[in-house]
Amino acid sequence: MKILKIIIPVLIAVILLLASNACKRNVDQSPREIHFDRDICVLCLMGLADPKYSAQSINTRGDIVWFDDLGCLIFFMESPDWERFGGETAVSYIADSETGEWLKVEEAWYTYGKQTPMGYGYSAVKQKVDTAFDYPTTVKRIKEGVTMREEFLKNKKMLHH
Repeated sequence: MKILKIIIPVLIAVILLLASNACKRNVDQSPREIHFDRDICVLCLMGLADPKYSAQSINTRGDIVWFDDLGCLIFFMESPDWERFGGETAVSYIADSETGEWLKVEEAWYTYGKQTPMGYGYSAVKQKVDTAFDYPTTVKRIKEGVTMREEFLKNKKMLHH
């Protein structure tokens, strides 16, 4: 009887420990490969067209959202959808515009002036160059409208005339 009083609580503790560990999932938040035939930008709903400027975010459930331009990612992060997606717990990557390697957005450097898919004009590079901006500065510039977007939209409208 004394043995049962000891064994039963120990067995219950072991079962609870095993059950709690079984419910935990190790989610892979590493960057994914683009499927150009089906991956679209969650913000502008355009198909991903240029791997040199694509970005992605992966939440703690393993869900992924794609962006065809850094500007789309920045503005998605300002939306209520970002918090529903996972917000600060999501990991975001952008392609190195020179090598295609996935870089964490916070660790990349950004140059300005290239034609990007949605006209924001920022491209990521792994190594800092003299004309590069860090991530917080780039986010601030995009939010302030320091982009090539106006010219991009003007040119796109001219294509339809």
